[in-house]
Amino acid sequence: MVIAGPAMASDDESTVVLVAHVDVETQRLTRDTTRALFAMRQRSWPDGMAVRVFVLDNNHPVHARFAKERLGVYPHQLQLAWDRMVFSGTGQAPMRAFTQPDMLERLATTPGALGYLEREYLDDRVQVIAIE
Repeated sequence: MVIAGPAMASDDESTVVLVAHVDVETQRLTRDTTRALFAMRQRSWPDGMAVRVFVLDNNHPVHARFAKERLGVYPHQLQLAWDRMVFSGTGQAPMRAFTQPDMLERLATTPGALGYLEREYLDDRVQVIAIE
């Protein structure tokens, strides 16, 4: 029998996970597809529904952790990709959430929404999407 200590529990809660609106049918995404969605190169879910991407500010520690740990890129690399699309007129940047509770609210109320949260902020209004 393994007993989780406080450090394990808090590490688990602070894990940053990919989160979507409950109506999104997709349950799993590859890292490459997830990266394409957050780089705003892919604009729809596999079933054709439009993706509405939400991110925290570039300086937010959870944004940095998500970009590095889940996408394998640095936040400034994402920002460069967004800036390039906006300035060239070929796309737009994701929508910004100000805090994790704000992110939760936006993900819960926006059909097709995709974002990320630490596990402690999850509730039954959103779903976790696995990254393979």
